Amino acid sequence: MIEISNLSKRYGNFDALKDINLTISKGTVFGFVGPNGAGKSTTMSILATLVLPSSGTARVGGYEVTEYPKEVRKKIGYMPDFFGVYDQLKTIEYLHFYGASYNIPRSEREKLIPQLLDLVNLSDKSDSYVDSLSRGMKQRLCLARCLVHDPEVLILDEPASGLDPRARIEMREILKELKLMGKTIIISSHILPELAEMVDEIGVIEHGVMVAQGKVSDIQNRLRVKKILHIRTMERQEELTAFLRDEAFVSGVLSDNTGVHVHFSGGEEEQASLLQQMISLGYPVLSFNEAQTNLEDVFLEITKGGLGQ
Repeated sequence: MIEISNLSKRYGNFDALKDINLTISKGTVFGFVGPNGAGKSTTMSILATLVLPSSGTARVGGYEVTEYPKEVRKKIGYMPDFFGVYDQLKTIEYLHFYGASYNIPRSEREKLIPQLLDLVNLSDKSDSYVDSLSRGMKQRLCLARCLVHDPEVLILDEPASGLDPRARIEMREILKELKLMGKTIIISSHILPELAEMVDEIGVIEHGVMVAQGKVSDIQNRLRVKKILHIRTMERQEELTAFLRDEAFVSGVLSDNTGVHVHFSGGEEEQASLLQQMISLGYPVLSFNEAQTNLEDVFLEITKGGLGQ
């Protein structure tokens, strides 16, 4: 559904993007991860036909974005990180305006708009003026606007930016519904835990370069050469900490009130051997397990800010 090949964007002497390559299949929810200024918004603006690339190609639904921008715009719903709303319009008028812009007949809009308001949980705000809505409500209204022409692809740039925790949860639930509807979604965020439950694949971008991409589980497995073992004992925790620092495959040990955290590079056999050794030395082990790697760990490790640094 989305194909990017050797995509670059240069502003003067500054390379915002450097030879980005990316393929996103139909129905996939793709998380675009990276710090502010990494190149996420630039990539999405190119896909939305708002910015011309310096070189390379980008296709949406088979249409090259620079050659067939009108066809691409029919296929996408684009939600920028900063968007404008028309304060003097009511919510329902706002959606009618955009529906008319897509040449949707009024009879169809009359049926469609209540469904969109229901989807984004704004049915009770249909007659409210846009400027009276909270930021979270405006974000959801903008998402409804993106859906008014039933696009196949949604390009959402930091959709949860600036939202309070409740509004973020509401936005996440809406995106889950859109995923179930079969939409292809590319969503960017620097708030990493928000993406973990939603995305099928991620791409990590830094300084305009795609440093990793693929299924979250695959990337996590690639990073499991560096594990964190979490060990709890009934007593002798300080003594155990000192013992572990001298063991093979251990690159770091941290002790706190939740137990001992061990940076470990060995495999399952080495883990079993270490546990056996601890028991034979009489350490009263309550639990010995490998901590799960989350999306934030993935990002930190890939961008060289991970364990052991």
